[in-house]
Parts: sequence; C-alpha cells; structure tokens
Amino acid sequence: MPLIAILPSTVADQIAAGEVVERPASVVKELVENALDAGAASIDIVAQDGGRALVRISDDGSGMVRDDAVLAIERHATSKIRTAADLVGVASFGFRGEALPSIASVSRLEIETATEDGAGTRVRVDGGTLASVGDVARRRGTTVVVTDLFFNVPARLKFLRGARSEWRAIMDALTSMALTRRDVRFSVAHDGKALLTLPPAAGLRDRVAALWSVTLADALVGVDDVSGPIRVSGLVERPADVGTTARRAFVSVNGRAVRDAGVVRAAEAAYRSTIPAGVRPTVLLELELPGGDVDVNVHPAKAEVRFRDRWTVERAVERAVRRALGTEDAAAWFGAAPAAGAGVAYFPRTVDVEVLRAPTHRPPDAPLFDADAGQGTTPSESLPSAPLHDALDSAPAPQQGIPLPPLFQLRRTFIAFEREDGLVLIDQHSAHERVLYERFLGAMERGDAPAQRLLFPLTLHLTPAEADAFDANRALLGRLGFEAESFGGASVLVQATPNPHPRFDAERCLRESLQALTGDREASAHTQHERLAATVACKAAIKAGDALAAGEMRELYLALARTTLPAHDVHGRATIVHLSWDELERRFGRR
Repeated sequence: MPLIAILPSTVADQIAAGEVVERPASVVKELVENALDAGAASIDIVAQDGGRALVRISDDGSGMVRDDAVLAIERHATSKIRTAADLVGVASFGFRGEALPSIASVSRLEIETATEDGAGTRVRVDGGTLASVGDVARRRGTTVVVTDLFFNVPARLKFLRGARSEWRAIMDALTSMALTRRDVRFSVAHDGKALLTLPPAAGLRDRVAALWSVTLADALVGVDDVSGPIRVSGLVERPADVGTTARRAFVSVNGRAVRDAGVVRAAEAAYRSTIPAGVRPTVLLELELPGGDVDVNVHPAKAEVRFRDRWTVERAVERAVRRALGTEDAAAWFGAAPAAGAGVAYFPRTVDVEVLRAPTHRPPDAPLFDADAGQGTTPSESLPSAPLHDALDSAPAPQQGIPLPPLFQLRRTFIAFEREDGLVLIDQHSAHERVLYERFLGAMERGDAPAQRLLFPLTLHLTPAEADAFDANRALLGRLGFEAESFGGASVLVQATPNPHPRFDAERCLRESLQALTGDREASAHTQHERLAATVACKAAIKAGDALAAGEMRELYLALARTTLPAHDVHGRATIVHLSWDELERRFGRR
C-alpha cells in the first residue's frame, strides 16, 4: 500500500490557512489591508469576544462585481499582480490572494459588496465550501463578516487565548495600520462598545496624539534624515523620558507596517551613551527606499521584509535617530515644549561631524547656526577649537559674531541663562562629562590623546579587583593618555596622565575609574572602549560644587555646543533642562 497520498483540498486549505490566520488579529489585519487596497477612506471594525465569535470589517472602497466576489474566495486569486515580475516593488498589501480563502476555510464567512454602478452581491462560505450567492442592496464598498473562527479546526481553536488577550492583539494590529495610513478614518468597537474613532490625521504626531495622548505626542522628537536613496522619518523618545512611560516600537517600510528587530536595534543603538543600559526607548520610524531594494514577499502574513543591503539600511536608521537626539529639541522640558520644527537653539547650532564633512546632507530645516548668529562664518570660525583646559585656564571672550547670553551659576552646580521662552539650566558636571566623553572616545579611536609626563611618578596601591581592571584595560588607558605599568604585586606606577582641565586630579580619577571598572572584563571590545571613555570622563569632569569663573562658563557652554549629543550625559541624565515661563507662571498661580 503506498505511503504517500495527496491531501484532500479541504485539509490542504486548512494547513495553508495556518500560515496566514494565526488568530483573530490576523483576520482583522488581512481584511483591513484588503479594504485599504480597495481605496477605502473609512473603515469600521467590530469584534465580539476578542474576535473569536465575530469580526466585521466594513469599508467604503471600490467594491466588487459578482464574478470577482465569487472568485475572491479561491486560493491565489488576486487583482494585484499578474506575473512574477510584478512582485518587484509591489506596493499593495493583498497581492498573494490567500487571505479570503484562508479565512473562509476555517470560519463561517459572509461578503457583501457593491461597486459604484453595479448591483450588490452577497457571498456566504461555510468552512471553505461555497454556501450561497445572492443579491443585496447596499452602498458602494465591502463588508466582510467572519464568525466562529476555527469552528472546524478544534486543534487550532483550543490554542486561542482569552478574549482580553486576543483583543489586545487586534488593537496592536490596528494601531500599526492606523499609524501607517493616517489618511484613513478608523472606528473600532468591541462587544457592543465604541472604543476608538480616529479621524484622518495630518501627520504622525497627530495620529500618535489621537491613539495615545497629546502629552506623549508632544514629548517625542522628530526624525527626518536622508542617506542616499533611503529616507528615515518618524518620532523617537527623548532620552530623559525613556523608562518613564510604556515603550512602543513601530516600523514601516514603504508604507507597510512590519516587524524588524534589526531596524529597532539600530534605532536603539543611536541612544548609546544617552540612556542607562537595558532601558529601551519608544521609536516610531518610517523608512522609504526604492522598491527594488526591499523584498516584501518573504512572509506568509507579509509581516516581515528582506533588504537587499541590510547594513546600509540599519546604518541609515542609526544615523537618523542619532542626529535627532543631537538637536536641542531632544533636551528635557518642563512646561509646554515648542511646536515640532520650531528650531529650539540654546547655543550655536550643534555641529555634527558628519554634517561638517558633507554639509549637503544636512537635515532639512536645521540651520547650522542660530538666526541671530553672525553671517558669513564657517563652523570652524564660529566655535573655538582650543581644548577645554586652555580656555578654563584663561577663558577667551567669545569670538565676534557669536552672541552668547549672560551666563550665571546657581549653587555652584548649574549654569543658567534666560531665553524668550524660558529659563535654561545646564548641569556643569553632566555637560563637561559629555564634552570629555566625546573627546576621549575620539582620542581612543585615533590614538592621539594628549598627555603630560609627571615630574614625580605616582605609585598607586590597588586592590586585587582594581589590579585586574587595570590589566584588562591597560592598552585603552594608554590610548587615553595614562602611561602606567605594574610595579610589583597590585601596585601601579603612573608616569604620564591626560590633562583635560586644570582641576583634574589624575590619581583620584584613575583610582575611581578602576573601581568603577571592576568586574567589567566580559565587555566586548566595542563596548569596552565606550565604557572606559564614559567612566574616565565621569571621574575627570568638573564637579557639582566647583565655582566657575565667567570665562570658564562661556567655554563650557561652547564646548557643549560642539558635541554631537549635547542634551544628555553618558548615564542617561539630562545636561540641559528648559523651564518654560508658562510653567513658572503656573507654579506661582499666575495662570
């Protein structure tokens, strides 16, 4: 007797349905995508019992004539493509022709549809078998009703979760589509209760406000950057806010919401040295790239894509997010933050090294300098290039054409100044830490950290753990300017040190850095040099409580302006806090 047999079509259809229809949320996603492909401007979603008992999707799209409505429940029936070549750059959602027949094979399905001029049609399917075809009076558009999902596949039915869990999954799917298609009105109801109505939105920020809250929408930083043929736009969380609210991650590629852990990781990598390890930010990103550079036909549910050059895409994402975090808009705000694109600038515009190398790639609406800054100056002329310690010793007056606000110190900890829209505070330790971190990191990569030889070498007696940390980081410490060697047992002889500023205490800095680095031997080479630069920068920076002269404050202010991420220190704390006048007046009861 033969061991191999051809499966009956009903069994094959149910197996194939398992690839597309995982749960009620899959039904909602596929049917809403069909509505979008039909040109719908308004879509109503109704569910009962988490979608297990009923899902109804109604739209005002183009609708179907009778022959198309009947044919649509056949496998691989589609109006979107005709040949394999059409798959290159395909922009429609339902190009596979699997959604309706897959859903129909594991449920009781009813389709009511009509075109602008044609008569309405009703098609009923029971577990994959065509039950009836008839006429119906209705307006243009389509309504699909799915009941008793998996009634004929008990093995799948028992794996469905509770109504609440299934409803959350439906809302997750709807949220992704609503973020992507902001031109469409969505209404959502569950168990007889209207839960959400989303009118068309002008932009992503407006849609976020409608979905979650105006507070969240206003707190996010805009991203808009172009790298060759790749454009990355969207909204990301300010580092100072990360961890204070629920994390959200959303990625769309050419208008298609997808799951892509690589893109999300690239966006999170841009937060290095701005948030604590293990904390994950909210990122809502939209990628646009040539259709031929992305393959959307790699997942049965079209939930994933494949990039022709993933490294280039992820690099573009990291660069775009990092540039957004490098603007003053990413600083901490108390009170009403400025409107998106208002061009907040606390000091001469942040100078991005990559922008200096390729100024034509500067993000739109991001002038290199304030509107009030002097005209006809170049970046190198506008910001002093002298090391910070030179200026701290004999701080020069700011160069002509670069207006600096009057700076004053509060509690020997904060540098403060007024603006038209509020009071700005700079944490002097955090700011100097950011300045030194980026200088140390660059010096370690280039191997040219300045150092001064000591007239009398220092002898440090270390604990065994500190001695281990010294051995593990000896080469990198040398690239920072610490010339040191073991001197018997757990002792170290230091003959040269870096000299970042006149207040620098080399012995204390090295000892405290080694204490902080104990137990860090498992770090990768990449993270190890970042960790070391951050640690030494923290220990070497001027401290809270250090009185600063006017010239020192000016130089720190300008040095911070030269960094790529001026609004955050290496621990994830804000270096800059903006307190709006509105907030102050509210606190004093004047509003």
